[in-house]
Amino acid sequence: MSADQTFTAAMVQMRTGLLPEPSLEQGTKLIREAAAQGADYVQTPEVSNMMQLNRKALFEHLATEEDDISLKAYRALAKELKIHLHIGSLALRFSQEKAVNRSFLIGPDGNVLASYDKIHMFDIDLPGGESYRESANYQPGETAVISDLPWGRIGLTICYDVRFPALYRALAETGASFLAVPSAFTKKTGEAHWHTLLRARAIENGCFVFAAAQAGMHENKRETFGHSLIIAPWGEILAEGGVEPGVFLAKIDTSKVEAARKTVPSLQHGRRFGIADPKSSNVAAGPEHLHLVRGSA
Repeated sequence: MSADQTFTAAMVQMRTGLLPEPSLEQGTKLIREAAAQGADYVQTPEVSNMMQLNRKALFEHLATEEDDISLKAYRALAKELKIHLHIGSLALRFSQEKAVNRSFLIGPDGNVLASYDKIHMFDIDLPGGESYRESANYQPGETAVISDLPWGRIGLTICYDVRFPALYRALAETGASFLAVPSAFTKKTGEAHWHTLLRARAIENGCFVFAAAQAGMHENKRETFGHSLIIAPWGEILAEGGVEPGVFLAKIDTSKVEAARKTVPSLQHGRRFGIADPKSSNVAAGPEHLHLVRGSA
């Protein structure tokens, strides 16, 4: 790891379209803008390549990881700009019947350091008639992923994962100083829960949270919340987007992780426990840790 404890992180806020090519053009422009402003680590939102609600149209434009034009272009861009580029996720072909929602952490040499498939599927019916069934099109991941940056370890997650605190505790206990939550939150759920959930994940784990977001009314008529966030381990918001595409940066001082964890050492105080059921003589086991893998440095 680098002896330098500071770096600049940038959240790229997008309004991804229906097709990969114009979405790639939008993402490339904003990533270049972030790098020009001195960003060392740049993150894009969930589904940076296309947002398709129609299953037939989605599968017409899906490519495998090996053939995806966006991934190839972003790997070349990271190498050109000499940055750590975190593509929040791409919709990719997993099989004839399923896609995968996959995040990529790319190093300054253009190599993929780690990839992560979204574990928790957004299957929900919202008040007002909005309904989403992510599991109808996407194959869920099964493994949590942590990888090394020059400034510390980062845990990779995507959007709806943020509602499952055990994932983030497992990442923090495995050494993560940074938690990535690239997202495409709906406007309704974002207005109610976005800031609260992300600040909670930062505070309870003593981690920085990086959350690049989709924003605004998309071509598919879905409206996303925006408000990309960079949050410090004590819960302070260091940078925040609005509802339009753009780039939002903050200087990251990694010493704040140790300071927060020394002040409130909850990571050291966690205990295994059983759950007693007064209606039964059985004691249920407490939560188990998730299986994690580490990306290559």
